[in-house]
Amino acid sequence: MINITFPDQSVREFEAGVTGLEIAQSISPRLAKEVLSITVNDTLTDLTRPITTDASIKLHKWDDEEGKHAFWHSSAHLMAEAIEALYPGTKFGIGPTIENGFYYDIDTGDQVIKDSDLPKIEKKFKELVSQKNAYVRSEVSKAEALGYFTKKNDEYKLELINELEDGTISFYKQGNFTDLCRGPHLPSTSPIKAIKLLSVAGAYWRGDETRKQLTRIYAISFPKAKLLEEYLVLLEEAQKRDHRKIGKELELFAFSQKVGQGLPLWLPKGAKLRERLENFLKRVQMKYGYEPVITPHIGNKELYVTSGHYAKYGKDSFQPINTPAEGEEFLLKPMNCPHHCEIYKTKPRSYKDLPIRFAEFGTVYRYEQSGELHGLTRVRGFTQDDAHLFCRPDQLKDEFKKVIDIILYIFKALDFKDYVTQVSLRDRNDHSKYIGTEDNWNKAEQAIIEACEEKGMNTIVEYGEAAFYGPKLDFMVKDALGRKWQLGTIQVDYNLPERFELEYIGSDNQKHRPVMIHRAPFGSMERFVAVLIEHTAGKFPLWLTPEQVVILPISEKYNDYAEKVLNFLNNSDIRAVLDDRNEKIGKKIRDNELKRIPYLLIVGEKEAAEGKIAVRKQGEGDKGAMTQQDFVDFINQEVEKMLSEIEQ
Repeated sequence: MINITFPDQSVREFEAGVTGLEIAQSISPRLAKEVLSITVNDTLTDLTRPITTDASIKLHKWDDEEGKHAFWHSSAHLMAEAIEALYPGTKFGIGPTIENGFYYDIDTGDQVIKDSDLPKIEKKFKELVSQKNAYVRSEVSKAEALGYFTKKNDEYKLELINELEDGTISFYKQGNFTDLCRGPHLPSTSPIKAIKLLSVAGAYWRGDETRKQLTRIYAISFPKAKLLEEYLVLLEEAQKRDHRKIGKELELFAFSQKVGQGLPLWLPKGAKLRERLENFLKRVQMKYGYEPVITPHIGNKELYVTSGHYAKYGKDSFQPINTPAEGEEFLLKPMNCPHHCEIYKTKPRSYKDLPIRFAEFGTVYRYEQSGELHGLTRVRGFTQDDAHLFCRPDQLKDEFKKVIDIILYIFKALDFKDYVTQVSLRDRNDHSKYIGTEDNWNKAEQAIIEACEEKGMNTIVEYGEAAFYGPKLDFMVKDALGRKWQLGTIQVDYNLPERFELEYIGSDNQKHRPVMIHRAPFGSMERFVAVLIEHTAGKFPLWLTPEQVVILPISEKYNDYAEKVLNFLNNSDIRAVLDDRNEKIGKKIRDNELKRIPYLLIVGEKEAAEGKIAVRKQGEGDKGAMTQQDFVDFINQEVEKMLSEIEQ
């Protein structure tokens, strides 16, 4: 007999070799139908694998990420089976799960799969689901694995197998399809009740632009048809809110092939929006004692060798810039922190000077693969709202908690109410990808955990998600459509101060090493604006929106009066524009409502005669007539109310 410990710490005895599915069945038949995967001693695995020793377990259903992972990974194999049946000779790359659904990268040779082919594949997919085939795992030797995929002439699987160690390789088979896979998978295809193939895209094998471009098919599946229906409605709304679409409609930003892929151009309205966000954060930072700094867009290669960024980001950076001086190389800066370390070193520091808080809206550059670029959310040049705090070890927790306060204040101001805080720590089994001593990592990780506990934050812990130089606290925000975005981040770093030999003179008159905190509440201005656009559907808060008011003269006769209103409002710090096109007023109203401008002011004969304006609010209709000064007071009161609610 073996002891099985459940999440509530209760313990039950079972026969050695019991499976997760049998354990679920012993609790209730309904649970056995709903459970999708199991974690055994911190390892996610199949429900059908035998448990032979004492173990702690957790059963996963659809609402658990681990449950969705097994569900979607199993669905990816089934989609691959459907593709192979319809396109014999297809070669398969990888088929992982993603945040919503899964994809498979495939090579169909001379056959081209288009979006119009998806219904045919989907039909075959559904046919295979109905067969209710079991997913069967088998352990195979490296020689067997190589032999199987050599026979299939699949060079992609052979490449993957050659990187694996003998004794660690497994296959999964369902129906007529066998795949190289670690798992886990569902017991069978039975739980899959609804599927939808979504789109076709291109993707270079292993993300390498020098390798062959494969066909990537995206799809999603659910245990209930209703869930698919709800998702498709959500997807339609997401398409309406796409920041690329709204950004073009509102004239916020653009891209130019002549400028280069992934390098956004901020148009006047977008620049105003971004400027207001920056000014908002600058005011907050001033209250917390931050000092502004500015650093160049390039740096000597040796700067990033010292910091460790060249070793970690060299492949993802633009190639070095060679100067006329022999052997001299510069890089477009991939990070701001090495520059801030050098600013710290410009003069001797005392323990009385700390903490020192340097802040910069610094633009950095990463050479993202062209296939990974996506609007403002994935670009090659982006501006971080970066700050680096240098403090004594005894100041670390308090400084960390103050940064948490700043991030939560920003989320409140921009109506991000639903978020999860994630403590990102090292991979517990592989420390080779991190720099720094074991002692420093332990101290940094403990400081974050204690700071979160003292702030009463409900956090989740993710191992393997730390930055290469230190652990971090990430804020995972859900937008209006329930999608998760990683926005604010705070990182504790004992390592860069060592690499740059940063020092301060302590109260004991000895040299000491400061601790460094990296923080970026917005993350990158580009990505944050993209998320904000989609969260608000382009209807920004009144205090933030680039254009608060548009003035609409009923006809050209009232353009002069409209100009006077415009000047009065702009002189009163109300951001107003004039639409004096020779169009009917109904068309002007419709056009400007599509621009998401909060207030539309109609002026005609009566308004001009009485010195008033007819006020119309976006989404609410007429608000009556007001004098110009009354409207200014009205707008200012609304903005003040918004900001005072944020302060509370």
